[in-house]
Amino acid sequence: MKILVINGPNLNMLGIREPELYGRTTYAVLCALIEDHAEKIGVEVELYQSNHEGDLVDKIQEAYGEVDGIVINPGAYTHTSVAILDALKAVSIPAVEVHISEVDKREGFRQISYVRLACIATITGHGIDGYLEAMELLRERYAG
Repeated sequence: MKILVINGPNLNMLGIREPELYGRTTYAVLCALIEDHAEKIGVEVELYQSNHEGDLVDKIQEAYGEVDGIVINPGAYTHTSVAILDALKAVSIPAVEVHISEVDKREGFRQISYVRLACIATITGHGIDGYLEAMELLRERYAG
């Protein structure tokens, strides 16, 4: 099984950006944790981050026929991007939406998720462990 982990805008700034909300773990450490967990559970993982909406859409489209699951934290595009929603719907790859913070308890605009409409599950407020939970969920779905 191969899982693509996509991170949207500003996630490359983890550890620097609002650490009271997102923690002090850096993006490099997050990537290492994801890679270690993938090895532990026996899945292949590819990591991708971009601050550009079109690049995220391109990466989702490129995943068609190449990966078995997507873990996606679209960052601020969660609340604005019909393009990312449509890309996820087009490829029909099981996807899990992840947010480090508990977005449903933050500003009103953060409680809107277009991406969620194309995902099999959403994990919010579990910190970086949410990524690992999403990978487990996809692995279990793939196996079962």
